[in-house]
Amino acid sequence: MAINLQKGQTIDLRKNDRGESVYDLSQVTIGLGWDVRKQGGFFGKIFNKEAEYDLDAVAFLLDGNGKVANLGRTVQTNDGRQMGLYQGDVIYFNSMQHPSGHIWLTGDNRTGAGDGDDEQIIVKLDQLDERYQKIIFIVTIYMGRKNNQHFGMIDNAFIRAVDARGKEITKYSLSGDASMNGMCSMVFAEAYRHNGDWKFRALGEPNHSDSFVDILQRYSY
Repeated sequence: MAINLQKGQTIDLRKNDRGESVYDLSQVTIGLGWDVRKQGGFFGKIFNKEAEYDLDAVAFLLDGNGKVANLGRTVQTNDGRQMGLYQGDVIYFNSMQHPSGHIWLTGDNRTGAGDGDDEQIIVKLDQLDERYQKIIFIVTIYMGRKNNQHFGMIDNAFIRAVDARGKEITKYSLSGDASMNGMCSMVFAEAYRHNGDWKFRALGEPNHSDSFVDILQRYSY
């Protein structure tokens, strides 16, 4: 049975709530889901012309000092723009696969439409190099400040961990959390090594910024 985490709670990803080693960590899926709160009534249907909510899942791979050692490189896109943080230790919509091949983002859902996970980050924990001691999972609302969007307007926001056999290990929900009002990004959760095992901690640390780069600064050398 999956464990429903509270903020700050930690579990061992290898064991269930009875201490049994039942999970297959050869591949773990970190799923992020959300639903946009709809305005009700006649006028709500007429005037609800706001932009779609585009939530993005991001992962930082940290070394033993709790920092991102490789910020990647800058490349030029086909339309001539300069794009940074490419193929480094930051997984996001412009750099969806880590150079090691052991952690990747499956896609960029720009509306939250559909049931279940809206975005997924998949990681082969047992194959990650030892220099990676922690993975931070971030969620941001793309252009949230410009569009006057924040987490207080979102229902059923959750992050969960699922093992290689599709068994849900744990889930952390943010629904109904008043502290999310006005917040456009957050450090959702972390996975970290401890005595040879991987543990998962629900964090739920909100931030007014809608850019994960602002959060990245605290994890950079």
